[in-house]
Amino acid sequence: MHYPSLAALANDAKRSLSSGPVALILIEDEVEVASTIAHHAKAGFAHLVAFCAPELALPTDLPETLHRVDCDVRAEDALETIANTLIKALPDQWLYYCYNAEYLFYPFSEHRSVSEMLSFMREERRDSVMSYIIDLYVNDLTAHPNGVDPGSAYFDKSGYYALAREDEDGATLERQVNVFGGLRWRFEEHIAKARQRTDRVSFFRAQPGLQMLPDRSFNMAEYNTYACPWHNNLTAAICSFRTAKALRRNPGSRAVIDTFHWPQSEPFSWQSQQLLDLGLMEPGQWF
Repeated sequence: MHYPSLAALANDAKRSLSSGPVALILIEDEVEVASTIAHHAKAGFAHLVAFCAPELALPTDLPETLHRVDCDVRAEDALETIANTLIKALPDQWLYYCYNAEYLFYPFSEHRSVSEMLSFMREERRDSVMSYIIDLYVNDLTAHPNGVDPGSAYFDKSGYYALAREDEDGATLERQVNVFGGLRWRFEEHIAKARQRTDRVSFFRAQPGLQMLPDRSFNMAEYNTYACPWHNNLTAAICSFRTAKALRRNPGSRAVIDTFHWPQSEPFSWQSQQLLDLGLMEPGQWF
């Protein structure tokens, strides 16, 4: 289905997105659009919704579960507007978001569907899934000037750290952290401070009153936590070429960065076990 606007989708959402988890994919450019859609379709989302400019051409062999929405995803508040509109339109449904050239991994994702994982999270009495952005990049920027090639992807196997999150008065917020690492940490002088964090609430269950805030956190504090009070919870990873793309697209950073490779670079296997072994996501109580 092709919707001319976000409002048109919202008006039809209860019919067209009636059940199951929904993936919201914001398509900023033409880089790895097909692989992003295919990866998330394979994960088992009930519906995929691609938001993109009207003039952008999508691949022809799209899955039947995909809907297209004409939308300016480059607007500063695009994600916030999309998320809050669909929270109201789809009460009690799980929503997930990512951008093109980003790929979701969660524990045992090769063998278990998104629906299975979210069913487990509901049994855990959790309404959100914390994830961490793992920056992907290429070793050879001469061969791949935009920094993107899924066939030869690398990532940082170490160099990640978390700081306790504080409120406006300086008090520590319970079970909330700001996480840093990857290209956003190593090249932080080229990244706006507001975009340097790598923590992301990638899955959230819509409910009345819930709102995504401008910093991509939520107005209900429990949604921003990485675990419940009584034990650790499952976390996920978003393996993303988005930072590499931005650093290569920006003239200032492109002129001074001749490689993303460093001693802690490791080839990405495209397997969840690699991320689990390095502690970049956790299974919690799920086995």
